[in-house]
Amino acid sequence: MAERPVFLIRSGKVVGIPYTFQWFPGFAVSQKQKSIESLHDAIRQSDGAAAPLEVSTKSRCDIGAKLSAFNLRLGGYTLENVFQSAKVFENGGPFSDLLEVPPKEAKRDPRLRASGPLRAFRYQGEAFPLTPKTVFYDYIYMQAVKESLPAEAAEAIRGYTHFTDIEFNPARSTNTQARAAALVKLLLEEKGCLPDFSAEAFIACHREHVE
Repeated sequence: MAERPVFLIRSGKVVGIPYTFQWFPGFAVSQKQKSIESLHDAIRQSDGAAAPLEVSTKSRCDIGAKLSAFNLRLGGYTLENVFQSAKVFENGGPFSDLLEVPPKEAKRDPRLRASGPLRAFRYQGEAFPLTPKTVFYDYIYMQAVKESLPAEAAEAIRGYTHFTDIEFNPARSTNTQARAAALVKLLLEEKGCLPDFSAEAFIACHREHVE
């Protein structure tokens, strides 16, 4: 058995609810998809009206795969490259050259560990603080959805109620495309579109709507 957070909208906020389900070990996509189906079954058993969506490359739903951070692009770059290249440390950064290397290479660049404590993120001239913890990732995810998907494809998100990311383990990482996708749905429902936020406006929105 395993436990993973599932993200949904409740009383105007994106919240994460832990669910326990049967885990199918192994690296094969088929094993991951069995685990996803087991998690989704647990969600449906808890809520008969639930319409869960796996947000990852392992998703059997086309929109779920398109919403994967590995498939979305921002300014022609992967989210991983944008995220790593925006980090500002006490003794260095941001390292804009990390936009131009493979995503795994960007994540493992030694400067990210040798430049002191992380202090902020800087993207397109705007600064994002470290708190709320996921605000910068959620911002660039939303921007990538706007850039990568036509409006009608983004609207399909509204048909789902629960968002999962089978690879996300909160004990090992902080950001997840499932939480970010739930926030995209909330914004689409509240505002009818994905607005052009300034950093300050998005931070305020995030504080209001993400638990």
